[in-house]
Amino acid sequence: MPPISIAIDGYSSTGKSTLARRLARDLGYIYIDSGAMYRAVTYYALSNGLLDEESAHKPLLDSLDHIDLEFRKAADGQQAHIFLNCRDVEREIRTLEVSRYVSPVAALGPVRKKLVALQRGMGQRGGVVMDGRDIGTVVLPDAELKIFMTASPEIRAERRYDELRARGDQVSYAEVLENVRQRDHLDSTREISPLQQAEDALVVDNSQMTLEEQYGYVRELVNQVMAGIKKGRH
Repeated sequence: MPPISIAIDGYSSTGKSTLARRLARDLGYIYIDSGAMYRAVTYYALSNGLLDEESAHKPLLDSLDHIDLEFRKAADGQQAHIFLNCRDVEREIRTLEVSRYVSPVAALGPVRKKLVALQRGMGQRGGVVMDGRDIGTVVLPDAELKIFMTASPEIRAERRYDELRARGDQVSYAEVLENVRQRDHLDSTREISPLQQAEDALVVDNSQMTLEEQYGYVRELVNQVMAGIKKGRH
């Protein structure tokens, strides 16, 4: 049967990328981390001093044509990394500083227009697993399977804190929790493409799930969708 498109949306630090990456690998699909694209634009803006709230970040908007993004296989060949202007920035975009600014940057209309167009182009042929905030509602509204992931802010902050500390970043749990809550508010209330559950999305609350339990549950959803499509073709 033809490959399907899978859209995974949800709050920050719910494990969307971990789940999407594994699904794509096991299905032989392409994995597209839309959040990494917004983080890369944010990193570019921070690195070049382009964020200016007084002018609604006009310096960044004027520089969008100079930003080239693509996914390439990493040196280990195991997963795709985000490349910004031909440079691997997968590690640089995962800092708390980028996390602090990514929601305001992602709310900018011209930024979303540029990246949504790129994402749609990447996902139009099917055989893709894409995660983000508006994949099922805006980017791939016709995806055969839509999943919306959630977990309590405290659980998500704990996961993010452990991840940052493992990288060697000096942060406090309180800082991370505040960042999680702030991003939830900004992502859910922004004017353009706010974070929201698609009407036909299946909700996965993984607050009390292990990674294996979560993957097993979602993989069964994938199998059910594929079986339904196959049955409908006969």
